[in-house]
Amino acid sequence: MARLAWLLLAFLVSACAAPPNKEMDQAEGAIDTARAAGADRYATNEYNAATEALKNANAAVTQGDYRLALNYALESREHAQNSAREAAETRARLRGEIERNMAEVAALMAQADTRLEAARKTRAPRRVLDEIAVAIAGVNQDVQKAGEAIKADDYVAARTAIDGVKERIQQAIAAIDEAATPAGQRRRS
Repeated sequence: MARLAWLLLAFLVSACAAPPNKEMDQAEGAIDTARAAGADRYATNEYNAATEALKNANAAVTQGDYRLALNYALESREHAQNSAREAAETRARLRGEIERNMAEVAALMAQADTRLEAARKTRAPRRVLDEIAVAIAGVNQDVQKAGEAIKADDYVAARTAIDGVKERIQQAIAAIDEAATPAGQRRRS
């Protein structure tokens, strides 16, 4: 029995007698794969945990604690794989949301343009319509920024650019309607 215990101890000591280079390389490869999948933008918590665990593994190797280094390397690889999966899911979800928002905004922009053109043919105050046109142009610029971000495959930037655009164009449409309504027919609030 004592002999078996010594053999087990010898095995454990020899298993941790060298740095876990293979596992650390695997973790580094998984981090590279995760970064290529956009984990640094779409799954930052898991990605940062992976890079931090790899740093800890390297520090443990420097200190000669190969068992701890192995644990950190395995942890790093797991976080990196999780971040790659999470990034793919988040990216797909954001893309779908942004595409829906862009379609809604495009429809609203067409509606705003049509109503603005119709309002210009009425006795609506030109100054008010010009201010609304400037607001619509600002919305259009944000939509263009979102489109450029989508082309660059940066859905985080696209979401930032499109955020609040729908509400702004709806406000512009309401302002057009208000301006185009004859003064005697306007509701008082």
